[in-house]
Amino acid sequence: MGIEIQYHSGNTPLHGYFAAPESEGPAPCVLVVHEWWGCNDYVKHRADMLAEEGYAAMAIDLYGEGKTAGDASEAGELMNALLCQENAVRERFEAALDVVKSRPDVASSQIAAIGYCLGGAVVLNMARAGIDLHLVASFHGNLSTPTPAQSGSVRAQVAVFHGNDDVMIPEEQVTAFKKEMDDAGVDYHFVGYEGAMHGFTNPLATERGQKNGMPLAYNEEADIDSWNQLLKLLSQI
Repeated sequence: MGIEIQYHSGNTPLHGYFAAPESEGPAPCVLVVHEWWGCNDYVKHRADMLAEEGYAAMAIDLYGEGKTAGDASEAGELMNALLCQENAVRERFEAALDVVKSRPDVASSQIAAIGYCLGGAVVLNMARAGIDLHLVASFHGNLSTPTPAQSGSVRAQVAVFHGNDDVMIPEEQVTAFKKEMDDAGVDYHFVGYEGAMHGFTNPLATERGQKNGMPLAYNEEADIDSWNQLLKLLSQI
């Protein structure tokens, strides 16, 4: 359904994946930001799922050259190499945003962003930075930040889908996030799923957790419910 897209952020080549609905005319668009595993088949499948619901969608590449990780060690190296470059995340996110805004099959004034794990933290930080998005949604993403949202700075509606048994995102982080959103007057939607662990939307999470010695697990009920809630929020904006 989708097509591979090559674009750039500065001198860094990026390899994304774009999917569009069959309907004619420009469609609202959703940027999909990957886990620390990279822009792999999982996020591309999510883009396809959004296209089936009538949205244009682009799975973006934060690592460059479409790099993906086979295990946690590789993923950590790729993520740390990205995060140690000042402003790289925002610049690469905005490069993808520019790509979709330039496309005739995208309604450039109707753009949202969703992210998983690493990507969840990224989209929340893009909202904190005041980037013009209608909605950002984080799925099992890190909620902490060194630059909390300021009153009036967040233009997007914010949604967070969190596993209550996620030991990688402790309760203190959840409490601090909610206070941050309340203090900044942000319109946000928070859902915590009992029994859900980190990575709960990814069917490969349990296997990867066992392989890499990490507390990851798929939770079908939380996966389905969080997706349906996302679609409802998208339809409302």
